[in-house]
Amino acid sequence: MTAREHVASDRAAELSATLDGLLRERESLLATLDRVVALHGTARLIRESIGVHSGFVGELDKPGEAVIRWMSGNRTDALQNLVVPVGQGIGGRVLALGKPVRVNDYVSSPTITHQFDAQVRGEGIGAMLAVPIFSRVGDRTETVAIAYAAMREAAEFGDDAVHTLELVAQQAGTALELAKIAESKRENAVSAERQRMQSALHDSVGALLFSIGVQVRNLHEDIQDNPVLASRLRRLEGDVSAASSALRESLLALSESSPERALPVELAEHCRSFEARCGVPARFVQLAPVPPLDAERTALLISAVREGLLNVEKHARAFSVVVSLLPSDDGVQVVVADDGIGEPVESPGTGMGLRNLAERAARLGGRVSVVRDEDDGCTLRAWVGRPA
Repeated sequence: MTAREHVASDRAAELSATLDGLLRERESLLATLDRVVALHGTARLIRESIGVHSGFVGELDKPGEAVIRWMSGNRTDALQNLVVPVGQGIGGRVLALGKPVRVNDYVSSPTITHQFDAQVRGEGIGAMLAVPIFSRVGDRTETVAIAYAAMREAAEFGDDAVHTLELVAQQAGTALELAKIAESKRENAVSAERQRMQSALHDSVGALLFSIGVQVRNLHEDIQDNPVLASRLRRLEGDVSAASSALRESLLALSESSPERALPVELAEHCRSFEARCGVPARFVQLAPVPPLDAERTALLISAVREGLLNVEKHARAFSVVVSLLPSDDGVQVVVADDGIGEPVESPGTGMGLRNLAERAARLGGRVSVVRDEDDGCTLRAWVGRPA
């Protein structure tokens, strides 16, 4: 290899490393834009940053009461969805004091109450440290969640561990603020689109239907022999036909004019329906604008998300689900990721629903895959390229 080739090779390697770093930073930033991803990631970050056996996060559902939902390194679900009121246990003491609390051995500590000793024993926890996660609510700062670090034996958390956990909590608080802004923008966009649809239907179909209603009322008054009755009936029938045509054209325009906007709205609705039906938190996040797709490819991605959520509901015993939409490889990809501890979903080669999806995707030059994650849970990915 010549000197010039060596320089070019080294430069290419340097640029590749820089690009990898930028992509990791981008993924990290995008993750903060979704509340579920941020809190689940916080639980994992606690373990990695402090070197503890487990990390978990309790989120405030209402003032003075946290619910532990996001866990990493847990052996059981003894603490899952545990409600922690202010003043009770180590988390409740954090809510009461607004500052870190640590115990060397939870079940024997004289500084906390012991309503949750059975759950803590069930999970096999000894030492525990908890700190508040603060976030700005309006013009003030409030505790919005609790970050926990735990060991499976009696131990002592030093000041360095407290400081590290407070830094993690600070990052989580910032992520929650960003997620709240992003969620508000998404909701505003969906609300604006729905208002536009309602306005269009009101101005066209609504006006026609109003005219029909007036004529129908007039006909009731003129039900007896009337020389113009036949003519007015024909006019009524024409208005009904015009209303039906206008409605069909409006709906067709809504579906065809902006499929790249319709797809995120559809996926978000499926997440909301899943959460309402199962009680499992499900969040939708669009990582970047996606290119327009035709109706067949759009329907495939929607079917993939629907099938993924159905499999989570039937098999996963998940605590949360995240559905992502992003551009990928000159096409569009959807991802359904859960943190379940149940039976893994079938691969596309075995499950009927997934096999049908894989066959449909193959006909369009796309692909569907299901993998079991290392830290529990499953991830379903479906990709289609742009239409030719």
